[in-house]
Amino acid sequence: MRKAQQKKRSKAKDIAQQEKNKAAIQVAHQDFIDCAQGYVDKVRQTLLDVEKIELIGVIGQKKFDARKVEIEKFIAHAVRQIDQIRRRVILGEKIPHSEKVFSIFEPHTEWISNGKAGVPVELGVKVCIMEDQHGFILRTQVMQDKTDDKVAVEMVTETKKRFPELKSCSFDKGFHTKENQIELKKELPLVVLPKKSKLSEAAKAIESAPEFVKARKAHSAVESAINALEVHGLDVCPDHGIDAFKRYVALAMVARNIHRIGDILWGKEKEAQLSKEKQWSARNDEKDKPEKIAA
Repeated sequence: MRKAQQKKRSKAKDIAQQEKNKAAIQVAHQDFIDCAQGYVDKVRQTLLDVEKIELIGVIGQKKFDARKVEIEKFIAHAVRQIDQIRRRVILGEKIPHSEKVFSIFEPHTEWISNGKAGVPVELGVKVCIMEDQHGFILRTQVMQDKTDDKVAVEMVTETKKRFPELKSCSFDKGFHTKENQIELKKELPLVVLPKKSKLSEAAKAIESAPEFVKARKAHSAVESAINALEVHGLDVCPDHGIDAFKRYVALAMVARNIHRIGDILWGKEKEAQLSKEKQWSARNDEKDKPEKIAA
């Protein structure tokens, strides 16, 4: 594998040298996948040998079956990876994004490119959140194999089932499609969904309206909610599997909302304490005033 990596580092400009390097890269990768295939064959043979020599009775059938299933999963990953390397390097094919696996331990992991400064690519699963004006998270959705524009309408309709008083919602440009604009206007009196393309005069009028601008300015507050979810556990999920990840997202939302309740109660207690201190200070000032003396 190391040899295959090193062969790719050449920056030769000569055409003949480039062709020579390309052939060397293919040979190095072929050696690599031949070696990997040898290990796969050895593992398969070992599983057969364990069953033949009757070692299962020693370790237990259930334990053997569980380990066998786990090993076979890794074999499947290895076979897929060998096939993709052969197709990409030896045959010159372009592997479709849908066939790529970015983690053999968490196969649901996705390649996320949000265009953030300093973070061109992230690995994980995107989560969409709906936050109200008081800082409470009303709904979360794990966006497995989904883009922003595919969840906008569902987020609003599902949130309205539990919170019928919802009147408006602000979105990023990534949620915009013509269909989403139409469907969301059926659900909400005010839809704050900026368009991606160049604005027409009518669109400019809509997006410059006071209520639209006010909602857009308040939209930045959701970034603090995203950060809060990361602080409450969503930065790294220690559980395995997509179902465990969804459960972890739900628990993080609950933790964040409980924290928000605590902030509100703490704020009220602080205000009450300050009020008492002001009253106490006012009484002491009244006592310290000199009495009027008649001339």
